[in-house]
Amino acid sequence: MARWVGWLFALPALLVYAVFVLRPLASTVQFSLYRWDGTGPATWVGLGNYVAVLTDPDLLGALGHALVLVAFFTGVPIPLGLLAAAVLRRAAAGGPVRALLLVPQAVPLVAAGFAWSLLLSSTGVVNRLLDAVGLGGSARAWFGDSATALGAVGVVGAWVLLGLCTTLLLAGAERVDPALYEAARLDGAGAWRELRAVTVPGVRRELGVCAVVTSTAALASFDVVYATTRGGPGNATTVPGLEVFTLAFARREVGLASALAVVLVALVLVVVAPVLRWSR
Repeated sequence: MARWVGWLFALPALLVYAVFVLRPLASTVQFSLYRWDGTGPATWVGLGNYVAVLTDPDLLGALGHALVLVAFFTGVPIPLGLLAAAVLRRAAAGGPVRALLLVPQAVPLVAAGFAWSLLLSSTGVVNRLLDAVGLGGSARAWFGDSATALGAVGVVGAWVLLGLCTTLLLAGAERVDPALYEAARLDGAGAWRELRAVTVPGVRRELGVCAVVTSTAALASFDVVYATTRGGPGNATTVPGLEVFTLAFARREVGLASALAVVLVALVLVVVAPVLRWSR
């Protein structure tokens, strides 16, 4: 009886999920099997759109760029956030410091992208600082150089996500039993050993959440790329989200855009599933 009552209470949420998540996903899969411009008659092509996605150098390049962004969006804010959480836990930082850490997360990505475009421009603050310390030869238009544009986008994403990761990991670290830290110190553990042996195992679930959120943000990135480079210079910063937008609304290739979206969903699942398994 209790099981049926639980299902009854969960039914509204399941209906909302089915209407707003499962149904659009099923429609996307359906569209991916046709050649369609969005208005006229559709032509059945089966898996032809998927073959095009997996053989088109530009689309494969966009998928590769998304994986590079995962390294920035995940590989930078999580380790830095973990170190910051360990320091703040020892310092017993108050609410204002934690609120300050979340400021980048609260800034709209379009505004963040515009601000970083100014900072990393050829006459921006970053290049002026490099020139002031004698590294003027390294100055460049960071978003305008194909060798550095993707990395610059990754830096913006890492900056935005750092506060979120720090806050989540700090909350997890504060849930760890203080007796464990005291026992570690009595055993002669230093700050690094304490972090590795007590804090990291204690925040495993939070690490998993951070990895899922940051990797998904990297793979599904659109706004930060559109606001900073729009995929340029050339195709140096094209990502799947931007390609889906271009294919569907500029080139009117809805079927191909849908196939790319389905491939992106599969890529997200491949990246996220091991993280979820590890965090449990």
